[in-house]
Amino acid sequence: MDRELVIIGGGPAGLAAAIAAREAGVRDLLVLEREKELGGILNQCIHNGFGLHTFQEELTGPEYAARYIDRAQALGIPYRLSTTVVDLQRQEAGLAVATVSKGEGLVQINARAVILAMGCRERPRGALNIPGARPAGIFSAGTAQRLVNREGWLPGKRVVILGSGDIGLIMARRMTLEGARVLCVAELMPYSGGLKRNIVQCLQDYDIPLKLSHTVVDIRGRERVEGVTLARVDESLRPIPGTEEELDCDTLLLSVGLLPENELSKAAGVALSPVTGGPLVDESLETGTPGVFACGNVLHVHDLVDYVSEEAAQAGRSAAAYLQGKPSAPSRRDIPLTPCGAVRYTVPAFVDPARMPEEVTVRFRVGRGLRGAVVTVRAGGRELLRRKRPVMAPGEMEQLTLKRQWLTGDEAALEICAQEAKEGEPSCQ
Repeated sequence: MDRELVIIGGGPAGLAAAIAAREAGVRDLLVLEREKELGGILNQCIHNGFGLHTFQEELTGPEYAARYIDRAQALGIPYRLSTTVVDLQRQEAGLAVATVSKGEGLVQINARAVILAMGCRERPRGALNIPGARPAGIFSAGTAQRLVNREGWLPGKRVVILGSGDIGLIMARRMTLEGARVLCVAELMPYSGGLKRNIVQCLQDYDIPLKLSHTVVDIRGRERVEGVTLARVDESLRPIPGTEEELDCDTLLLSVGLLPENELSKAAGVALSPVTGGPLVDESLETGTPGVFACGNVLHVHDLVDYVSEEAAQAGRSAAAYLQGKPSAPSRRDIPLTPCGAVRYTVPAFVDPARMPEEVTVRFRVGRGLRGAVVTVRAGGRELLRRKRPVMAPGEMEQLTLKRQWLTGDEAALEICAQEAKEGEPSCQ
């Protein structure tokens, strides 16, 4: 079959992108979702805290998803469930999307444009090189969340959580509420990888210890986990001999990072960032492969679903402009955004002043905690922007607004820098 626009993923990013594209004038589009219902990961996130930025009220994950599902259905946006995309290839006439489903078998969809909105997956135990046997009782935090919230199963009664990502922090609270005892949350780094509000609401409010600079060095048990060994790590993240601590438990949850789901991106020849694992995109969220756009957690891991929806709506509008032949700049001149200081990466990775809108939102993360930080945007010897931030943490995404009027088009690169303020720095500008 032929479609103007195909959105791969029916979660919060895919739904927001489809809605924005339809409202921008795209009539022939299709959303593909491999699960049995729309909503993506939000369907198992039954805790509140969603929608504060988008709807100015506090919603649970399913409530937030339902609002976008209702809007998509009201606009008549077609979608296919239980349909897995197995390949994405660039062809002379456009893009070929290969899907497989129980009802239709193998189907090829020819599209002029594709929006990647596949989300991310959890890093498994195999990527951690933890010594020990392979007994039952080891789960990723997201798998445990699905078991508890959707399937009605409690994975265990005495729990240790490795990693302090947001899912791990939320599951520490959830397991406690369901009657399990969470012995501690161990974090390899000297700082937490989750939002400050989750540390307070999920750990401190329930007296759950957070052990920073600790990791699991051994797992005991044959048929079922019987205990784990924690050890403190040094500045090189190596376990310190003599600091081992034995904990008797029956469950180990892993919350050790999320990886963008980019097998399809690789198949289409999309260039990926070595830092985020997601595609490198321009100011319109278009990848280096013409007609392929990316948004949400497949692009880079977000903290808040509100930002996912905002970013996805931009991708939907950009895809609509691409299909409608806008903008009509003669040729591209991409100016790279270069991270410096504590900044690890930026999204977008480059901009074209001739094509960018009046304002572009640049999102980034820092690689270490900063207090009294100064964020600057520089082009050669010119300073385009300076902002002071009281605190910056690796677990929280930052953003700034880049204005087209600041650029002359002759810049070799734009430096996005975050560093601690020096004594005598001026106040916020």
